Amino acid sequence: MTHSTASEAAKAVVRRNTEEVQGGGNFDLFEELFADDFLDHTPQPNCSPDKDGARGLYHALRAAFPDFHADIHWQAADGDLVTTYKTYHGTHEGTFLGIPATGRKIRFETVDAMRVRDGKITEHWGVANLFSLMQQLGALPAGANGA
Repeated sequence: MTHSTASEAAKAVVRRNTEEVQGGGNFDLFEELFADDFLDHTPQPNCSPDKDGARGLYHALRAAFPDFHADIHWQAADGDLVTTYKTYHGTHEGTFLGIPATGRKIRFETVDAMRVRDGKITEHWGVANLFSLMQQLGALPAGANGA
């Protein structure tokens, strides 16, 4: 497999995760796409840095935002490492990070990098704009800037 072909295959795996698992709630596919020894280098609050932690986060997001989905703006790949810039959307209908349902529509940006080996996601690094999300959920004042 060429470097370019490997990159395209890796991008397809990450896109399926974003669209079908995160956006569609297909947790059988989650089990197929994530390696058993998956490592999250930047786990979200209250999540372990392993496959169980990622699964738990995805379930929490789907429970809090049943219509959770992402618009992928772009993906770039260098071999088995895929970087994706996307905007998540959803309606807050369940508790998330201790915040009870508000019924509010949310959107927040994320940039992440995922390593894909042998068709499975093995590693993750990411930055999500949780500050903006917390503002939208009313947990922080809209004008707060953290300064």
